[in-house]
Amino acid sequence: MSDGTVAEHIAQAAQLACLLEVSAPKPGNVSPGVVFGDTTYDDFLASAIAVGPALGGAGSRPLGETVHRAVAATRRWVGANTNLGIVLLLAPLARAAAIHLTAHSSPTTRTVDAYALRRDLSRVLQDTTVEDARETYAAIRMASPGGLGTASEQDVASEPTVTLTEAMRLAADRDGIAHEYATDFQTTFESAVPALQAARRDGLGWNDAVVETFLTLLAASTDTHIARRAGAAAADAVTRRARDVVDAGGVRSETGRAALARLHASLRDDRNCGNPGTTADITAATIFVVLLGGGWHASRESGGHDAAPR
Repeated sequence: MSDGTVAEHIAQAAQLACLLEVSAPKPGNVSPGVVFGDTTYDDFLASAIAVGPALGGAGSRPLGETVHRAVAATRRWVGANTNLGIVLLLAPLARAAAIHLTAHSSPTTRTVDAYALRRDLSRVLQDTTVEDARETYAAIRMASPGGLGTASEQDVASEPTVTLTEAMRLAADRDGIAHEYATDFQTTFESAVPALQAARRDGLGWNDAVVETFLTLLAASTDTHIARRAGAAAADAVTRRARDVVDAGGVRSETGRAALARLHASLRDDRNCGNPGTTADITAATIFVVLLGGGWHASRESGGHDAAPR
């Protein structure tokens, strides 16, 4: 596969992953018909398209520059932070995919399985630089995420003196995105990707499969976005309610769907403090990994559909 074709393939997979993530009715998140005070579903659609060129070119430029370009492209269309966490996760995955596809793909094979992608991702994360951190810090300041707070070491308001991955390791105990960088995307590859693949194999349509994956993650660990904005106790309570939804059958049963609706209602507030945003970001990264592995074609062959009734 030529470099140009690789870039186009990765860009399209990234855009599709973002579109599938925001289109699924995940509790506490923006989706069709569900808005926040400062962002709408349309904003997320624009953001999904905006990041494509930057992520498509991830193999030809440093990681930090890709992050900065993707956030800057988003800001040209959307005035609020819609996708910083997604960009931070998709950028190294896109770079790893570009490395793999450029070296190993053929005109008839444009996929990279999760094992190979994680192996190349590990190298990408090992090779980050201080300049990558500097570009990423600038992108974070540009996105202005709510509830970011301050850190005693390598705070984003200052200039970094360590590599991007080292900076992420310092924040890994309090931020789910940073934890992914520190663990070669452990949650994405070891929990979320198997959950999404299983949901698709079972015949669930994309909306239900994405919601089920999201619930699987939220029920397993507290969302650090909620913890930052509403406190650890509130985040723990959301995780317990997510477990109740999963135990009730989730998207696969009427009882589970009723519990899911109650969870969604409980997460709505004027300041969006109950938004499980980090879990949604990891869900988007998971979709990207599955799509890169050929998951879109496999899903069409399986005839996936969303469960009924709603």
